[in-house]
Amino acid sequence: MLIISICIFLRMRKSKDNFETVEGIQSVESLRYDFSTIRAATNNFSDANKLGKGGFGIVYKGNLLNGQEIAVKRLSRNSQQGDFEFKNEVLLVAKLQHRNLVKLLGFCLEGIERLLIYEFVPNRSLDYYIFDPMKREHINWERRYKIIKGIARGLLYLHEDSRLRIIHRDLKASNILLDAEMNSKISDFGMAKMFVLDQTEGNTNRIVGTYGYMAPEYAMLGQFSIKSDVFSYGVLILEVLSGQKITHFHDGENSEYLLSFAWKNWREETTSNLIDPTLRGGPITEMLRCIKIGLLCVQENVSDRPSMTFVILMLNGNLDPIPTPTQPASFMQSNIVSSTLVQNDKSSSIANNEASITELCPR
Repeated sequence: MLIISICIFLRMRKSKDNFETVEGIQSVESLRYDFSTIRAATNNFSDANKLGKGGFGIVYKGNLLNGQEIAVKRLSRNSQQGDFEFKNEVLLVAKLQHRNLVKLLGFCLEGIERLLIYEFVPNRSLDYYIFDPMKREHINWERRYKIIKGIARGLLYLHEDSRLRIIHRDLKASNILLDAEMNSKISDFGMAKMFVLDQTEGNTNRIVGTYGYMAPEYAMLGQFSIKSDVFSYGVLILEVLSGQKITHFHDGENSEYLLSFAWKNWREETTSNLIDPTLRGGPITEMLRCIKIGLLCVQENVSDRPSMTFVILMLNGNLDPIPTPTQPASFMQSNIVSSTLVQNDKSSSIANNEASITELCPR
């Protein structure tokens, strides 16, 4: 009787845990996969199918029985992300459909297993190309301009055109995937926040994101809005143009913060110093326009940053003249700059979290 009682108790507790985990996911139940299906597709999650590893867990390549290639994110038991991020990504991305967003095909929730199943994107992430001295030689300005525009269209959809208003909160080069035609796709929505359509900003005690890409009002005060994503987008533009990381920029033998270097050269009319040498000889007018747009996006005052609607107008040359930027946010110019992802709790402690830092592999 005792053994039977214990078994019943454990089963009831497991059922309760599963209910709490899937609460709110019932609306996308049609996207649910059986664990056995995904296990077979990834050859039992073999090392040969491993694509990369992040704070969420390991990413595997798989092939469904119909031949479709997939990428599977498997939540590890010791992951600092958990059910909140898992449900957040399922519920948000399942409702989003745009060619510049990575497509969520489904999810698996079975016992302790938490799996996210995505379309397979073969050309890895943006940082795999632009930050590698050799590989960035093969990604010319035409491709980079296409990538910049694609990210902008994806953000515009998130901010204005979808049924929801989504703030990504962790936009960075490693979260931009590239498909076979080098179209950019925004990924990793575990940290995203949903707004009601008439809501413009929010506050949080849990700050998540990557230093260097985070807007100052968000990093220091926990205030976020669509303009927080705009700031991150401006950083991305300058990284794509320069081929260097925001937090590890080098001017010859000297290390400098990329935003301050960009502003100094804009002010001194020597912006060619900012452009990746592999792009020299390209359409300088388009490059200078992108530098100007990038600087406008990283303005310290939220109201001075353009919306993504205006960003796209400027990128397409349909807004003339483009406003003149002023000095960008400079709060990151101290030695506290770090590329690690952070989370701040109510006591303002900082804990390292690699949830959105993924090794550079195709997904």
